[in-house]
Amino acid sequence: MSTESVLKKQNDKTVFKIVLAVSALICIVVVVLNQKLIPVPDTFPSFIYKLPLLNAFLNGSCSVLLIASLWAIKKRNIELHKKLNLTAFLLSSLFLISYVTAHYFIPDTKFGDVDHNGALEEMELAAVSGIRSVYLIILLSHIFLAVIVLPMILLSFYYALKDDRVKHKKITRFSYPIWLYVTLTGVVVYALISPYYNY
Repeated sequence: MSTESVLKKQNDKTVFKIVLAVSALICIVVVVLNQKLIPVPDTFPSFIYKLPLLNAFLNGSCSVLLIASLWAIKKRNIELHKKLNLTAFLLSSLFLISYVTAHYFIPDTKFGDVDHNGALEEMELAAVSGIRSVYLIILLSHIFLAVIVLPMILLSFYYALKDDRVKHKKITRFSYPIWLYVTLTGVVVYALISPYYNY
């Protein structure tokens, strides 16, 4: 094995460790802020309440960009593919900042907790309970896969930026559908929970 090959392997291992560390750090920050382990100020700007809608918009935009990115690479338009993916990555990064900010300041909303029209009838309660089960399945899969896909996305971008197309394709085969699922379900989660916001 040549010295150059050894150095490439060492670089890849170092980047892999950095990606795992960054991913773990982001997850820890999200949990700490989401669980209100740091005291929330009594007053904060009113635009914070608009962040969940912004998050849904960012997720939806990423979904469109990822689908367009797949179309671009199938057409062998590598430059467009890169631009679309970098834009999706930027929007996903903005989403993460907005998501953490919103969940830090805004109290959690539980599905079915707010009744805007008085007491719910028994049939309505049964329907809400059924939809809640679907909502929880989508939400939990969305959160779980978002955690799993983060390091995969970072590695995929790393291999793309160093023009290692073999490794990029290998990891993207898994990261792409998961990332697309996470962005699509982000919109679905917002659509299902937003009627119960009490602000």
